Amino acid sequence: MCWRASRADNLLATMSYLSKLGAYLRGSAPPREKLLSRFITAAVSLFGVVLALMAADAANPPNLARYRLLSPEVVDRNGVLLRPFLSKDGYWRLKTTPHDVNARYLALLKAYEDKRFDSHGGIDPLAVARAGFQFATSGHIVSGASTLSMQAARLLEPRPRGIVTKIFQMVRAIQLEERYSKDEILSIYLTLAPFGGNLEGLRAASLAYFGKEPSALDLSESALLVSVPQSPERSRPDRHAIRAKQGRDHVLARMVDEGVVTSGDADVARREGVAFARQAMPLSAPHLSLKLARANKRGARIATTLDAAMQSAVERLAVQERGYFDDGGSLAIVVVETKTRNVLAYVGGTDYWGKAGQIDLASRARSPGSALKPFIYGLAFDDLILHPSTMLTDEPTLFGDYAPKDFTGAFQGAVTARDALRMSLNVPAVMVLDRVGPLRFTLALSNAGARLVFPTKEDAPSLPVALGGLGISLADITMLYAGIADAGSARALRYIADAPDGARHRLFGPVAAYYLRDILSGVSLPEGWAMGQGLSRQRTIAFKTGTSYGFRDAWSVGFSNDYTVGVWVGRADGAPRVGRIGREEAAPILLKTFGLLPDDKRQAPPIPSGTILARSTDQLPPGLRVFTREHAPVAPVVVNIPPPVISFPPNGATVPLPAADAKDKTITLKADGGKGPLTWLVNGSLLGSFDRFQPVQFVPDGEGFARITVVDARGLSDTSQIRFKHIR
Repeated sequence: MCWRASRADNLLATMSYLSKLGAYLRGSAPPREKLLSRFITAAVSLFGVVLALMAADAANPPNLARYRLLSPEVVDRNGVLLRPFLSKDGYWRLKTTPHDVNARYLALLKAYEDKRFDSHGGIDPLAVARAGFQFATSGHIVSGASTLSMQAARLLEPRPRGIVTKIFQMVRAIQLEERYSKDEILSIYLTLAPFGGNLEGLRAASLAYFGKEPSALDLSESALLVSVPQSPERSRPDRHAIRAKQGRDHVLARMVDEGVVTSGDADVARREGVAFARQAMPLSAPHLSLKLARANKRGARIATTLDAAMQSAVERLAVQERGYFDDGGSLAIVVVETKTRNVLAYVGGTDYWGKAGQIDLASRARSPGSALKPFIYGLAFDDLILHPSTMLTDEPTLFGDYAPKDFTGAFQGAVTARDALRMSLNVPAVMVLDRVGPLRFTLALSNAGARLVFPTKEDAPSLPVALGGLGISLADITMLYAGIADAGSARALRYIADAPDGARHRLFGPVAAYYLRDILSGVSLPEGWAMGQGLSRQRTIAFKTGTSYGFRDAWSVGFSNDYTVGVWVGRADGAPRVGRIGREEAAPILLKTFGLLPDDKRQAPPIPSGTILARSTDQLPPGLRVFTREHAPVAPVVVNIPPPVISFPPNGATVPLPAADAKDKTITLKADGGKGPLTWLVNGSLLGSFDRFQPVQFVPDGEGFARITVVDARGLSDTSQIRFKHIR
């Protein structure tokens, strides 16, 4: 546009100069110079015509609205089409460029439609002369003179046939050639060419008639698709297969005459049948594709994080497993690359066009049963009120008027926190939640990005949330488990390839996450999945199962070093499936899904600083050996002892470090209150247990932040987040 404006300015300046010169010559110039005056006048007139044409061209450019009104496409991370949608005007119109098409088809198209497409300027003078001569000698049209550029113009702005329309198309073709490259003009034709019904463009036709992208067309298929746009409704193979075959064979014969195709290749192509029915458009990840297409505001092409090959494999597994259900059950699966949070596969259900098949079961809130228990323990580990080797009591216990029972109805007595979580015992989980606080627990999950649904809006979080007394979607619970795998740091899942990374939300620290990974990696496999049977356990999988009240939902969520997978099994209508539990229904599907994934490339994370490596209870500090309920009945003398409070250094303080040449480089730690002995930890590392009146000496490593914690014999604790700094 800038170039044309500059050219117009130059023409105006030239015309002005010539006009002044002509006026002078017409005044008192000799006859010879008056002849020059007439020439200048003619030149000015010619310039005026050119300028008028340029102005008309600028004021009336080609209308590309139809070319831009495309079918939305959802593609995988490598550009593989997952699911297209109809354009707003009801067509399958997929953008197609020459790079999307196999070279043989392009050679056939140009040889059949426009031999000199690569060299002419929109109109082929030789074709026009030939067509005119044939019409003059025969009295009827023998061959047309339309170039691909003219056809692109016709497809952009359809008009009734006639000589005026043909002239209009010629003008438009010249405009297109002036503005766009040959590949861009060819893209317009390849995207808008009609192929019968609501199919427009080569990609849509290739997918509908042959079930493949145009880059994979063979000679017979290419010839057929070259012929169909000549008469799309009369030659469409799904309704007029014989006529479509005749059109294909005609193209092949012409190509042999033109020397584009050998007679032998043409003979082989003629022996192939033609498509006689339209195939369904690709329908991979249909639930997620629909959700993204509805939310898309950026254009017709949506590039996702999904991996098409993995998506197909997981979908096949889901359909296979769905075949074993005889009670109307369905399932959903989400596969995440933990490091990036890219969703690699998303199955929102099976039988998309069946009854209730379009409900996205991966995003529907359901009761998680015991699947959220790891996060209760994680918060307690982070608070240093619990350790995997801490003893808890699994026995009939009242929490107000709430009396939880274990799934089997039996009680295990004294167990470690490690075993309580692995066996998914209910009473210990509720006991720990009672100490952590239901409100704090649910806020931690919500702040990490999980959408929690409670029975009513007025309900405040209470102890039953430990056993599934709330709703959460499979996608969100998978996101939370990816946070365990990522050192306790949760981030939103990524579905769009170029979406920014989500903000990190701390569920708990790396030490708590390490404890959970270690515990969940030791969960026993389901029946029939012993080591070496049904699953190659070359990778370590940490997982947990859950079953909601009434057997409505069966869950299994887990992670390896590279991947996090979530599986939900149940009915779309929420009806009970009596006796179907997560361990037997969902866990095997989880393990089979991991079997479809590439080998892990990352190593397990190292043991974080501050981990208390105690495999038995007697190795723990006294305050962590036995877990008790904070409000459990205790001796009056104990009740009167306040919890420990760190008096130095106080929370938020900046503590000066001793000078480099100082002999004594220790920092004194002090605490008030608490039932002795007091156990001190710095950044999770155990300093030791000391009498509560005894100052504790600590030598910092240098400048930096530190987390100092004191725990008394009852497990009550206090923490100071401080900074060590040299004062100059």
